Amino acid sequence: MKQIPNILTLANLFCGCMAIIFVLYAPETLTELNGVDYSVTNPAPVYWASVFVVLAGVFDLFDGMVARMLKVSSPVGKELDSLADVVSFGVVPGMILFRILRSAYMQQPNIFDVSYVNLAPALLVPCFAAYRLAKFNLDTRQSENFIGMPTPAVGLLVASFPLIMLYDQYNVAHYLGNIWIIYAIIAVLCYLMVAEIPMISMKFKKLKAKENLPRFLVIAIVIVSIPVFKFLAVPIIFASYVILSLVMPPKIEAA
Repeated sequence: MKQIPNILTLANLFCGCMAIIFVLYAPETLTELNGVDYSVTNPAPVYWASVFVVLAGVFDLFDGMVARMLKVSSPVGKELDSLADVVSFGVVPGMILFRILRSAYMQQPNIFDVSYVNLAPALLVPCFAAYRLAKFNLDTRQSENFIGMPTPAVGLLVASFPLIMLYDQYNVAHYLGNIWIIYAIIAVLCYLMVAEIPMISMKFKKLKAKENLPRFLVIAIVIVSIPVFKFLAVPIIFASYVILSLVMPPKIEAA
């Protein structure tokens, strides 16, 4: 019984690894320009990677919940959870942003290849995620609420981008084809993960409305936005969560 939470954590890691495989799968086509053949990687977004990030998020939610229910929390489980999260919500989002950024560059006129130096900023996301998770494990102030953006939230946000591009209901996909917007997203996400900003935890320890008002507001935004905005609801929920955390910051106390 005590290994069940660890099995769920490993399922999280497995989903992250599957997502990486789908990100890496990139069929190539041969294009001719001025009599020269160019091998061009298909820049189409990797939709299945997004699905596996969502599955990883589900397993990440339940491993801690099951550990508390069975009262089998352990230091090993805590470290294993962070290692899995680095992959599923750090490495995978970085690779998705890498592909989206490359796709944005490939849409530029007369571009058949792009330097990896231009794409390297996407890899800052896994670096900052790893730093945030290491800091989280040692920070006793984050026992009830968060300081900085949780990595699963970042992972789910980035995972929504390919799906937004696929189901472009509100004609916003072209913004993800702008390299400067992508660079800005990378910078903001990296900052939020390590910033000393109190963030709301969705754990309900008491049922008093006043104490849980920010949580109820987040839930209300989720319920309203998903049916209306579909996949675009994810960035809306993410932005609302950040704004509510700034306007109604939770109390941060050392454990």
